[in-house]
Amino acid sequence: MNPIHRYYNMATEIEHKYLVINDSYKAADYAVSEITQGFLSRNPERTVRVRIRDNKAFITIKGKGNGMAHPEYEYSIPLKDAKEMLSLCEPPVITKKRYIVMHEGNRWEVDEFHGDLQGLVIAELEVPSEEYSFPLPPFVGTEVTGDSRYYNSQLGVGQ
Repeated sequence: MNPIHRYYNMATEIEHKYLVINDSYKAADYAVSEITQGFLSRNPERTVRVRIRDNKAFITIKGKGNGMAHPEYEYSIPLKDAKEMLSLCEPPVITKKRYIVMHEGNRWEVDEFHGDLQGLVIAELEVPSEEYSFPLPPFVGTEVTGDSRYYNSQLGVGQ
């Protein structure tokens, strides 16, 4: 199973996204990764992302979603290829630090963005179904699920 996606065996990703209101996620046990990612296509019908996480590389294709669910396919690719592909990506290429934080049995991904997006912190939780119920950790604020301004493919575009 891919460590990025808890429910990776599904071709549909269902996630909730929130703005982060404090850094209490750093008080919990967490794992941290450095991520660089770019988009070969930002078309809302089908985004194509190249991502390097630490020393591993992936290409991800996401289709347009319906609410919080959307089709997603992710594959490992050679690190050398990913580095070359980043130069083909539409600007901007995004850098961020990702914290993996467990809260009451749920795996949250908290992204602190760097560069022009410095100060933006977003938390995401992938869930097995749209009906899945979960407690919110103290670091999450406003839910921005479905708000295209907070899609990674749109961050920093037009700044």
